[in-house]
Amino acid sequence: MSLNPEQLKRHCEIIIQSRRIKNKIVVLCEGERGIKDTRDRLSPQSYARMEQMPDANFYKACVPRWWSQYKPEFFNCGDRKDVIDSYFTLLEIHKQDSKNSYLIPEKLFAIVDLDLQLQKIDNYTFSDTEAIFCDLYGQCKVNEINANNHRIWVTGLVHKEAYFLIPDLQEVFDNIFASPLYNSNSLVLENIYLTMADAIVDDVDLKNNLPTIANRINYLPSLDCTDVDKLRDSWKAEFDNTQDDIEKNELILALLTIKKAKDYWNKIHPPTDYSSPAERFREQLLLEIGQFYSHRDSRDSRYHISFLLATLYKFV
Repeated sequence: MSLNPEQLKRHCEIIIQSRRIKNKIVVLCEGERGIKDTRDRLSPQSYARMEQMPDANFYKACVPRWWSQYKPEFFNCGDRKDVIDSYFTLLEIHKQDSKNSYLIPEKLFAIVDLDLQLQKIDNYTFSDTEAIFCDLYGQCKVNEINANNHRIWVTGLVHKEAYFLIPDLQEVFDNIFASPLYNSNSLVLENIYLTMADAIVDDVDLKNNLPTIANRINYLPSLDCTDVDKLRDSWKAEFDNTQDDIEKNELILALLTIKKAKDYWNKIHPPTDYSSPAERFREQLLLEIGQFYSHRDSRDSRYHISFLLATLYKFV
């Protein structure tokens, strides 16, 4: 359930009156442990801990390593609609009383999951989340020229969690402090991709959004999106037959653009000899993944999060 008007207003008032955003870039993101979990004890102090909560802590960990001062401030805002509503409400409150605001409107940004269902956006350059995706990305890369036109970003993959499963991360999982397990077996990303592909035929959301899906991955004409069975079969046939690593990577990223990854990510667990709570393991794993993105070449538009966060530096 999204924020009610009173919660939304109070949420934005706390952000806009927070001294920690003074002269800083502000990035709004999704996150269930934000205002919704603190509504009974809502206070500036509770928001001071925001960057230690998912999803803000992940995006914070992804900030390019070369960025040492005046890093962006991240705020969880609830669900996708809450993030977008918070973006416009912050601008409106600032406009009404800028003397009591630490916000600099030119430094306000938001990032939300693409998802399969579109989210409409009123009074904005782009009418909905899918329109943002089509302008901001091309062939699974950030459109470097168009990126400067966006204040509200959508992920280039279906959800933030899909970025936890990209092929490059296999090396991270193989060398991390405690080797993660998937369904009690060693974590092998390629096995997860095949499981995800098999599950396409049972995915109701995919069935109901095939035209959208087809448009997102139309740069791979070998994939047949006329129905979910053909999509699964064509993806697996291409995946099995290609010996080209670049082509295989494109197929995987196309899959992560359309097939929700949260359920698969949630099946990753610590090894049996891990002595701390599993929740602690997942927090550490997330930060390792964030560090991975922070060390990517931020000029490489294949790494969406790294590239988009680096574009903010011009606003410092």
